[in-house]
Amino acid sequence: MTDHIDLSDPYFREYEDRGMKKWQGFFLAEHTASVSKENKRLHKKVPQKRKMTAGEIGQICEFAFNNDRQISLQLEIKDTEGKYFDDTIGFIEGFDELGYMIGDTKVHYDEIRNVELYDFHKWSRV
Repeated sequence: MTDHIDLSDPYFREYEDRGMKKWQGFFLAEHTASVSKENKRLHKKVPQKRKMTAGEIGQICEFAFNNDRQISLQLEIKDTEGKYFDDTIGFIEGFDELGYMIGDTKVHYDEIRNVELYDFHKWSRV
């Protein structure tokens, strides 16, 4: 048996490298999942809800605060592509002259576009 490789063999002369294709198997599942998640986020469109008056917003928020109900807020803030962010959902923990505390997030009054009572569906009853 020899350690010599015959380079005149057509297998070695006509070999075509697969280029980048051979490296695709090395992508980690986490990387692929994060790219997929980012693509979904970029293509997701949050519908624009009706702009409510300060009085309407105040009524719903007062009811939610007094009755310990969750609310869903659409903020008047858009991303760089002009899309609305996902709604802020939570309980009103408190409020002051500047805005509401929804969980641990401060939301200023002038940032609120729409507010609705949020119906929480417990997973065991779905």
